[in-house]
Amino acid sequence: MTTPEEALAELGLTVPEVPAPVAVYVPAVRTGNYVYTSGQLPMRNGALIATGKVGAEVTAEQAYECAQQCALNAIAAVKSQIGDLSLVKRVVKVVAFVASTPDFTGQPGVANGASELLGKAFGDAGVHARSAVAAPVLPLDAPVEVEIVVEL
Repeated sequence: MTTPEEALAELGLTVPEVPAPVAVYVPAVRTGNYVYTSGQLPMRNGALIATGKVGAEVTAEQAYECAQQCALNAIAAVKSQIGDLSLVKRVVKVVAFVASTPDFTGQPGVANGASELLGKAFGDAGVHARSAVAAPVLPLDAPVEVEIVVEL
């Protein structure tokens, strides 16, 4: 059976270091058989990979990539709590926030960046409930923020 790390490696990805919080919180909390992540921004190597609003400065395609990076960072946050991603029984819930212009209605397509990456990493266990929400602004002017809940 392929581990989540092996599945990510097949995509040319590795689980990054957990991005440092931008305020007073922790990246993830484990309680019982669940891990809840804080909202993860599209940080790569310590910097946002895009800034601005989807539908203005950021294209839907760029936002999709941002959602993928957010999901990868959320996976890192989960791993920081449990050590072995093979312990994930199920990705339960994904919430994607998309900072977008008032006329942009493609939030679900942007959120697919996170959902599809989680599906590729965890297989059937990556199928989840999801919300894709428009937001007027996100921290640091990020275009996307994603949080996940996983069951162990």
